[in-house]
Amino acid sequence: MQLGIFAKTFSGESPDEVMAAAAAAGFQAVQYNMACSGVGALPETISPDVAAAIYAATQQHRMQIAAVSATYNMTHPDVAIRDQGRRSFAAIASQAKSMGTKLLTVCSGSKDAQDQWREHPENHSPQSWQEMLAEFEALIVIAEQHDVLIGVEPELANIVSSAAKAKLMLQALQSPRVKIVLDPANLFEVAPATEQREIIARAVDTLAGDIIMAHAKDRNSDGTFAAAGKGVIDFSHFFSKLKSSGFSGPIITHGLSAEDAPSVATFLKSALR
Repeated sequence: MQLGIFAKTFSGESPDEVMAAAAAAGFQAVQYNMACSGVGALPETISPDVAAAIYAATQQHRMQIAAVSATYNMTHPDVAIRDQGRRSFAAIASQAKSMGTKLLTVCSGSKDAQDQWREHPENHSPQSWQEMLAEFEALIVIAEQHDVLIGVEPELANIVSSAAKAKLMLQALQSPRVKIVLDPANLFEVAPATEQREIIARAVDTLAGDIIMAHAKDRNSDGTFAAAGKGVIDFSHFFSKLKSSGFSGPIITHGLSAEDAPSVATFLKSALR
């Protein structure tokens, strides 16, 4: 399993700067964000020169691009905003392989118009579920055109809010282009240690074979997020379950400061062992 970090953890608007910082902190890969190239997180066009600079930085610093973030609110109540996000997804997809990856990450979105990470009552409606599937169908067409994969991350406040719903989504879409990004901190807010391990184990078992990347952020005992190793999640257990399921992909940490990155890398390497 390859250990990586969100590129936007580090300041700077050039891929060379963020790759150098990630490598110095002890990581071998990044989940890239186009903002690190100074073009915004969701650009609607990406020049070949921008993509080439990202790839050159990976070679210079012996890094890998595990994925590129293409996250937008796929179920935003304003269809025009969804369309804009889809255009950005297409732009990133068109250059992803030139950057050195085939994986674009997304989330299923929320009906909250102001915050895609906030719960909304309409997230649970059959209509919202169908709208989400329709948006994924559009992304699958783009993914097939550019030979890339879509990594979907279950989020508690999104329409795909659990491992069980992620499995239902996969069954409905029936596309080899759609995979899962699994973050244990997204599976619960507050739970006793034994229950946490049960929830995480059940999620890995439910999605085994479809998990293409794992995330590693933590939860404090009050439910707030923390850097990996600073909270309550048993990462050794999580990694063991992933390994036993056959997973061998990248593990990407986020939700931490640049200053904490070296110590988090050390912690995660220990947990992997």
